[in-house]
Amino acid sequence: MEFIQITSAEDYRVREIFDAYCKTFPENERRDWNKLHPLFSHPKVKIVSVLHDAKNIGYLIIWELSSFAFVEHFEVFEDFRNQKLGSAITGYLFENYPRIILEIEHGHLNENTQRRYSFYRKNGFTLIDEMYVQPSYGEGKDPMELWLLANYIPENLKEVKDEIYDIVYH
Repeated sequence: MEFIQITSAEDYRVREIFDAYCKTFPENERRDWNKLHPLFSHPKVKIVSVLHDAKNIGYLIIWELSSFAFVEHFEVFEDFRNQKLGSAITGYLFENYPRIILEIEHGHLNENTQRRYSFYRKNGFTLIDEMYVQPSYGEGKDPMELWLLANYIPENLKEVKDEIYDIVYH
């Protein structure tokens, strides 16, 4: 498996990533193109294309914050799901980031959210906040009640959330 940081919106993989991003994540859980585009050159963000057998199979959007990495989006493309590739990607994350935080929809909403929550638990994440609210991604988008998961227990959850709000959603 290869993990290649994309530093330009002109990269040939970006179209496939953005199309999947729009298809997979609901409107309220994603950025519009005009807000995603600047992230390719943002100093705290890594947009990573995941390749397996020379095929682009997914991507990560990772914010490198003060004492942890915030995984804003993590997707294995639909054609490559249920092949244990997501577990290999979490392995990459754990090797490169000792402290990881991410958001997911409440794990009891439906079969997909239950499966996603189970996946993260099996791969070393625990629920650290059931009352987390993802701020709006912009005009016409609603804030979302989500769960925060992490591979460690933050000493000060309020500071962690404040940093996510101030930097990621600013």
